[in-house]
Amino acid sequence: MVGKLLFYSSFATVNANLFFQWVYRNIGYPQTYIIAGIPIFLMAAVYFFKRDKRILSERYLVQITQHVQKIAEGDFELKIPVRSDEELGQLAGNINRFVERLNTSLNEERRAQQTKNELITNVSHDLRTPLTSITGYLGLIEQDLYRDEVELRYYVSLVYEESERMSQLIQDLFEYTRLRNNEMKLQTSRINLVEMLHQMTEQFQLQLESAKLQARLHFTSPQLFVLGDGNKLRRVFENLITNAIKYGQDGEYLDITGHLENGVVALDIVNYGEVIPQSDLPHIFDRFYRVEKSRSAHTGGSGLGLAIAKQIIDLHGGAIGAFSDLERTVFSIRLKEHRG
Repeated sequence: MVGKLLFYSSFATVNANLFFQWVYRNIGYPQTYIIAGIPIFLMAAVYFFKRDKRILSERYLVQITQHVQKIAEGDFELKIPVRSDEELGQLAGNINRFVERLNTSLNEERRAQQTKNELITNVSHDLRTPLTSITGYLGLIEQDLYRDEVELRYYVSLVYEESERMSQLIQDLFEYTRLRNNEMKLQTSRINLVEMLHQMTEQFQLQLESAKLQARLHFTSPQLFVLGDGNKLRRVFENLITNAIKYGQDGEYLDITGHLENGVVALDIVNYGEVIPQSDLPHIFDRFYRVEKSRSAHTGGSGLGLAIAKQIIDLHGGAIGAFSDLERTVFSIRLKEHRG
């Protein structure tokens, strides 16, 4: 056994000597050191790279943890830096998206609460005004504080007008709420807006004459068809024409124009009366917004008419806007043309 071990050891020594001699003759020792050093260098580089990457990942994880702790304390505007080349970066991105959605939900909830409070305040104000008048006039009648039957009938007519205003406000509020909650469905059919607006102008003839206004209608085509709910669209045009008559009495005309524009029916209702201030234009389609800062219901209506009009046009997939300067005030409606 010992002899075999000595034999193999001698054989290995001889082979090793032969190997190194071959290396020396064919490669040379300096080159050998370089070749042998390359894999050692690569292994060292991989080791240090992984170590540094692990250290950076640990630091990044600590950073994410610190940011999450601040977010948990209520800082929803904080963003975690995202490293897209790491799994932790994906985690940070997911956390950021989650916080954004949470922040959006909280803001929507705050706006909804604010909207509810404003709605209660505005409705209370608008109902209190006519109710106070009704109570006052009925008190005069109850106490027989009128001179004759003529004055009595005058008080009764005022009470009737105030009750009508209350009824209209409640109706507008109910309709606006249904539109906002998407509870109102459209009963659509093919409608020629040219014919509709001609008919409506005839219906407003008495109001136009009383305001000393002349309606001028101009359409580039006798047929401008849309697919819509006729009753709802009438509600929109009634509101816009009523406003044009109410605020356009300083002018002589009420113009209604319509034309086709790249597959869209474009309608403009124009009056030449009071100017809407530029600061008010962005808000006139908000609920309960009135240009009259005094909030006089006799001139401002319920404050829901334009908001309802916008909701109806939105339901039809259209757009409504307003423009006003010293020369004219324009309400523009855009609805998709229906080619039957």
